[in-house]
Amino acid sequence: MFKTPQAQTAGILAALASAVFLGLAPVFGRWAILLGFSPLSVVALRTGLAMLMVFLIILLFQRTFLYIFPVGLIGCLLAGGINGLGSLLYYMALGKLPASIGQLLYSLYPLFVALFSILDKQPITRLTMFRVGLASVAVFLLTGLEEFNLEPAAVLMMIAAAALYALHIPINQRVLYEIPAPTVTLYTLLAMTAVTLPAYLLFDRQLPPENANWWPLVGLTLVTFISRLTLFLGIKNIGGVQTAILGLGELFITLLLSYLLLGETLTWLQLLGVGILGFSLMLIMLDKQDPQRRRPKGGWLAWLHPPEINPWSLQD
Repeated sequence: MFKTPQAQTAGILAALASAVFLGLAPVFGRWAILLGFSPLSVVALRTGLAMLMVFLIILLFQRTFLYIFPVGLIGCLLAGGINGLGSLLYYMALGKLPASIGQLLYSLYPLFVALFSILDKQPITRLTMFRVGLASVAVFLLTGLEEFNLEPAAVLMMIAAAALYALHIPINQRVLYEIPAPTVTLYTLLAMTAVTLPAYLLFDRQLPPENANWWPLVGLTLVTFISRLTLFLGIKNIGGVQTAILGLGELFITLLLSYLLLGETLTWLQLLGVGILGFSLMLIMLDKQDPQRRRPKGGWLAWLHPPEINPWSLQD
């Protein structure tokens, strides 16, 4: 699969857009919880509604996106199931961890993405590895250095959530070599819903309060839909590791909203982290991927490929 400079630019813009919307998601999610929605109901409803939105748009305007080859469908369902489980772990852990520490643990997912991509024989440049290291230092500084009495189980759940989120990226990257991003978005969200909705029905079943304000949940649904689509567009054009690093730009959105809405300020160490993260993101202009690279033939995800057509079978 050839990648033109235009495709790389589109991938960078899509990854940055995904970071913006991912940065908005905690605001809408927290708002909905404060209005009486339980955390598990928020996860289940936003995922299910986003999946229905994607399905209706595709059904009405581009039905060809409903087609997917069987192995690709298995890949999307696998990635969505893994990410759905990670979403459940994330919200359960966030109920027991300080937000800053939780964000620190979860925002290290690019390290896991790089590891999984290397295992899958995806090309990783030295500059990419350097940028991953810079981003990790920046995340550590941005989330603060305060000491907390942390529950080991909650810490492990948050690390597992980060690892599961990272794991679904190279799986979807394999599928995206041959399948449009809207198709991958639909079937990945379908699998996420198949995980989060039963979890809510089995372990929660708390109904929203009467006369509840649903607008925060509507906003969260829109953010989930757009961020997923742009995430997969970014992965398709610039790869999973590059998208994951650019995705850390969501911290800028979170910090900005915290300052504007909550009156929070930054320490000098956090300002240093902002500068380091910004430098890491700017290096994307120098971190060029080989435009001639094709879908890798080896790796632990090599089974995720479209069916090969025998040219002799096309003859009469």
